[in-house]
Amino acid sequence: MWGAFWAWYERNYTLNLSIAVALFLVQIFHLVWLFGEVVWAHLFGTPLLTLGGTGSTVMALVDYGEIPAILSVSLVYINELRTRFSFIGATYLLFLNSQWLHIFWITDEFVVTAFNEAGTVLPLWLAWVGISIDYLEVPVMFDTGKKLLRAWRAPQLT
Repeated sequence: MWGAFWAWYERNYTLNLSIAVALFLVQIFHLVWLFGEVVWAHLFGTPLLTLGGTGSTVMALVDYGEIPAILSVSLVYINELRTRFSFIGATYLLFLNSQWLHIFWITDEFVVTAFNEAGTVLPLWLAWVGISIDYLEVPVMFDTGKKLLRAWRAPQLT
């Protein structure tokens, strides 16, 4: 069963990679919001940007879009690692899947609360850990983007 899945995945590698990168790059909006509204406001007292109402709703949807992005991009690295081990591929897979810790434990809601209110019993440094985990996506975004450009240029890949 797994053999058939991976054979299909590799036959449609460029399409699968295109979908993964598209889902993943939407997360740039979340990282910009996180920096501009949350981090900047904590460091300098006023945000660079503020999302309210519809913007907050859209950002929540973008944030939930991280789940299919993590799954699809993980397949890229799992496929790479199953054919040949690469330290950088394993590291990027670890960076990417550390997002689960952020999604289910150190959430954006906790980060915002820790920065803006005294209503949390968890330490402030944990909010910085959550933010750092979010930004571990950036090198993975660059790498998957490079993989996609190579796949589009390679005539043997579909």
